[in-house]
Amino acid sequence: MIDGPQLRRLLFRLIEIDSVNPSLVAGARGEAEIAEFLSGWLRAQGIACKLQEAAPGRPNVTARIGGSGDTGRDALLIVAHLDTVGAGDMPQPFVPREENGRLYGRGALDIKSGVAAMCAAAAAVVRGRNPLSRAFRIAAVADEECHSLGTQSLCQKYSAEAAVVLEPTDLRLCIAHKGYAWLEVITRGRAAHGSLPAVGRDAIRHMGRVLGALEALERKLASLAPHPLLGNASLHASLISGGHEVSSYAAECRLEYERRTLPGESDAQVEAEIRELLRSLERRDPEISATARLISSRPAYEIPRHAPIALAAADAIRDVTGSVEHCGMGFWTDTALLGAAGIPGVVFGPRGEGLHGAAEYVEIESVTACAEVMCRVILSTCG
Repeated sequence: MIDGPQLRRLLFRLIEIDSVNPSLVAGARGEAEIAEFLSGWLRAQGIACKLQEAAPGRPNVTARIGGSGDTGRDALLIVAHLDTVGAGDMPQPFVPREENGRLYGRGALDIKSGVAAMCAAAAAVVRGRNPLSRAFRIAAVADEECHSLGTQSLCQKYSAEAAVVLEPTDLRLCIAHKGYAWLEVITRGRAAHGSLPAVGRDAIRHMGRVLGALEALERKLASLAPHPLLGNASLHASLISGGHEVSSYAAECRLEYERRTLPGESDAQVEAEIRELLRSLERRDPEISATARLISSRPAYEIPRHAPIALAAADAIRDVTGSVEHCGMGFWTDTALLGAAGIPGVVFGPRGEGLHGAAEYVEIESVTACAEVMCRVILSTCG
């Protein structure tokens, strides 16, 4: 059903359009140009679509197909994001380069290949005049790489019985992914001249004690029974700063760290974890003064293998590739936001390497397979 040459042309053109997220890179161009192009492409395939701003100058592209005029809840929602991270050290990031079946360029894998597969699948369904008793919606969203403004806006406007979120999964069916919490710890000392040890209190040295306790906590997390698909929760120190000059005791030291979470772990649990850690340090050394707060978080996600959308996706993957492998992912996806909005979903996408790196590529054959899978999911869910 998929028009392979058309899919390739679309993917090449999408990579050529700079859609770096301006929340990540100051002055970046964002999603406006690529959204305009994609909406024109869809209309040329006979698919009516809308541009809807998730934030000023940051549009989503959405299209509802099938359903014989039904205006109720969509049977299926397929989502992929338009934005990319910055080009970094990638040479000619917006000049697609094909080599040995791989297509290189910023966003090739994450996830303009998914946008192309989703749109090619929708075009194939329309072109094939397949009768659809239920409607499906495709959505190319803004800002997934930072605040997920696009998917949040989508959830406010639409609902669906199930979803597929396109992200790189090596053609495996992802039914679980980790969440994350970003936390800040501040230790407070007493500023003084370096020659006055009786007066000064070293906030940086106290933060060293915190780091040691966090290391012990990470070892404890690693020792617990692992999640069958996601392994263990983890944490790492990300940013640290403190002090003003070499000759003085630091009055304050600030640490930001990331805690990767598993399904069932809440923000409240993670906050309680660090606060108990700090209380324990303070009990052992009354000179230590430290506070912690949650900066930002996204929940982990999991869906049962026997959920209807998971079964439909598994059947479609098996039809196209000959087998299906269920997996979990360490990275976070918008699927968790959809799940929180009452839309159960799975994650699926093409094969490649170099996410956010200098040599990002997607295997072109896997993009076609991804589009074929999407066709089958649409027909089995909405036909």
